[in-house]
Amino acid sequence: MSARSFEKEMVVVTGIRIRDEEEPDYLAITETTESAFATLAISEHTEQFIIRALREAGALTISLVAEAEGRVVGHVALSPVTLSDGSPHWFGLGPISVRPELHRRGIGSLLMEHALARLRSMEAGGCILVGDPGYYRRFGFRSLPGLEIEGVPPQYVLALPFDESRPQGMVVFHDAFRATA
Repeated sequence: MSARSFEKEMVVVTGIRIRDEEEPDYLAITETTESAFATLAISEHTEQFIIRALREAGALTISLVAEAEGRVVGHVALSPVTLSDGSPHWFGLGPISVRPELHRRGIGSLLMEHALARLRSMEAGGCILVGDPGYYRRFGFRSLPGLEIEGVPPQYVLALPFDESRPQGMVVFHDAFRATA
């Protein structure tokens, strides 16, 4: 195996438990989120504030943690979004984070799979996120023509409809996404 192909291999961590967040997890979620986004150049480093603001506003519809050996090592948040065409029951995914030392081990994928399964069980219309199409395509996300988020290049606005609907227009995330502290 060449060094290049070895780098692309994903090592799956066993013993990961995905569960709903609990109040004692809040600090660990903040720390996990801060560390996951610390070196990401496109981040404004406000993700942990967004999660707290969503929680305080009662808009954190789904908040799952990945736990390994009793320690929070990943987190995903989902909250309602508004679509200008009136499409109901759509949710925004994010932030999603995994501790940097545990990247490429399948933890983020487990969080995504559980989060999407939970949304489907709630009969959501679909899920929207801003992210790397190369990564999120594996979960079924894609750009939908006519779906926009102000200030975001269209190739990074990704959606996953859970039925035949195709929303159009502007997507607005909860006001908590403006949190800066």
